[in-house]
Order: sequence, then structure tokens, then C-alpha cells
Amino acid sequence: LPRMPSRLPKVTRVVLSHRLGALFILTVSLVFFASVMFYWRAGEDAEGQLYSVPTQSECAQFLPYIPHPTASGPPPPPGDVFFVETSERTNPSYLFTCSVESAARTHHGTRVVVLMKGLANGNASLPNHLAFSLLSCFPNVEFRPLDLTELFSGTPLAKWYLQPEHQKEPYFLPVLSDACRITIMWKFGGIYLDTDFIVLRNLKNLTNALGLQDQDVLNGAFLSFQPKHEFMELCMQDFVDNYNSWIWGHQGPQLLTRVFKKWCSISNIQSNMSCKGVHALSTEALYPIPWEDWKKFFDTISSSELHKLLKNTYAVHVWNKLSHGTRLEITSQALLAQLYSQFCPATYAKMKKDS
Repeated sequence: LPRMPSRLPKVTRVVLSHRLGALFILTVSLVFFASVMFYWRAGEDAEGQLYSVPTQSECAQFLPYIPHPTASGPPPPPGDVFFVETSERTNPSYLFTCSVESAARTHHGTRVVVLMKGLANGNASLPNHLAFSLLSCFPNVEFRPLDLTELFSGTPLAKWYLQPEHQKEPYFLPVLSDACRITIMWKFGGIYLDTDFIVLRNLKNLTNALGLQDQDVLNGAFLSFQPKHEFMELCMQDFVDNYNSWIWGHQGPQLLTRVFKKWCSISNIQSNMSCKGVHALSTEALYPIPWEDWKKFFDTISSSELHKLLKNTYAVHVWNKLSHGTRLEITSQALLAQLYSQFCPATYAKMKKDS
């Protein structure tokens, strides 16, 4: 017993050394586990598979790219801006994201409604994908499920849509998109845009209008109409009466061109012509680069040349069906890269980071 006090410091040192060793091992293990989890999550993020819809504070990561709404100026004219995804896809591309972002930026105070067939009805959360996280930071962007049966109800297209044989047609998805846009314009009015447009300026002053894609051919990638407009009603009727899904564009550009010529009793459409309140905008307004020249989007262009090219342009159609497989050097002076940089900077920042 007399020796016990003399041994206490030694025992204490041994116990402390074991505790410190255990604490060191535990700390190292936790750091290693956290590192593995971090790199695992980062790897999934890089593939665009693991993103959550952000809270208001998390939107700060996109600043200064997200504009803040202002109360100045008169309220915008009525009517929403619509985008439509008729496939089941819920993984929007960079171009899709840029289209919605550019529309949201140029239409403060106007709802930008993205209708997607792949979204679940009810109160289900949005899919985990960067596009939803980024675009949800814009206060005027809304994502909604696309209920096609409900959309076509009460229109000449209701019976057409319920015929099952259409699902086997070679161009069914583009045809379905053609059907959706004219129905949306007739039912709700506002502005419809394809998801391969980059919007440069506000479109709300273009009413009852569509654009020439080239000489004597109208394109429905942009439509702007008041609700229940007779022109859109005629388009829906022509869609059913002259239905032919085996010819590319028959239900789209060719339909709009047919109806406009009948509407105006003309054989040729002139640039910037108006007829009974419906306007055929010039090619430079929406289609400054013809579809045949789509490769120009990947060519280098100076800022002054770009400004000159787009001085009378409201939005640029990128012809994604032709251009989607072409690699874009995002940090270059390519025409498309400059459009991303100027008109959808949040999308552009993410593209740069991923590249």
C-alpha cells in the first residue's frame, strides 16, 4: 500500500497515452470516412445525378447570376411563357436550362411555366438534377406535370390523342409537341418557346405573332397569341383534318404555313407582314441563323460581329435537332458560347465548372 501513490503518475500516463492513441485513431477514421463520402458525392454531382432542390440560402451559390426582382416599371402584359417536354425525360440539358434561364431573366414579373410529362402529379418533389436546382432559384419559374388528356380536353385534338395507333408513328414525339403548343396557345394564350431558344430580350410586345424560318415557311418554335384566338383554333382543326404524321413537319411548320396562307388568302408570305391581326415576323427576329447554317453556332465570331448579327433579334433558335451532337468549347469565342455567357450566366458558370 505505501507504494501505491508512487505508481499513480505512471498508471495515469499509461491510461492517458492509450486514450490519446484511441482518440487519434478515431479522428483519423472519421476524417477518412468524411473524405470518402465527399468524393463519392462529388463524383455523382459531376455526372448530374445527385442534386437537391435548393433552399433560398442555397441559391446564393449561383449569385451574382440570379437577378433580384424589382418593383419599378409597369406590370408586364398578361400571359405566361411556356416550355414543354413531351417525352418522359427529367434530365434537362444545358441548352434546355439556358432556354428557361434566359426567358426568366428577360421576363421579370411573368411566370415561366415548364410543363414536363415525366414529372409526377401531386405533391411529389422535383427530381434530383442540377437544372431543377438552378432554375428553382428564379422566383418566376414554375415546374408542372404535363397532363396531356387534360390539356387536349375540350379541343378538336382530344379524340385524336386517345387513338392508340399514333404511339407507333415515327415522328410521334415531335407531332405531340406540335399539338401541345397550339393547344396551349388557344387555351391559355401567352408565349410558347421550344427548349432550344436562347432569349435575348422581352417578347411580351409580340402579340398574335409567329416567325418566318426562311422564305415562305413559318415555324412554331415561337408562338405568341391571345387566348381563344381564331387563328389557333383553325390550326387545331387543320391538325385533325389534314393529319399526316409520316411527313416531317407536316403538323408543324407546314401546318402553320398552310393556315396562315388561308387566313390571309395569299400564295406567298412576305417578311414582317400582318394579316387580320396576325404577324409573320422576319427571319432575323427569331431565326437569324438558318437551319442549313447551324454549324455557324460553333464558329468564332467577334463581339462586334455578333452585335451586328443580332441587332434586330428577340431570341435565337439553336436548331438542337441538328446541333446537339457537336462539341462546344465553352470558354471559346464561338457564337453559341458567347450566347450562353451573356444570356444564361448561371448555366454558363456550371458548364465552365464541368468542363
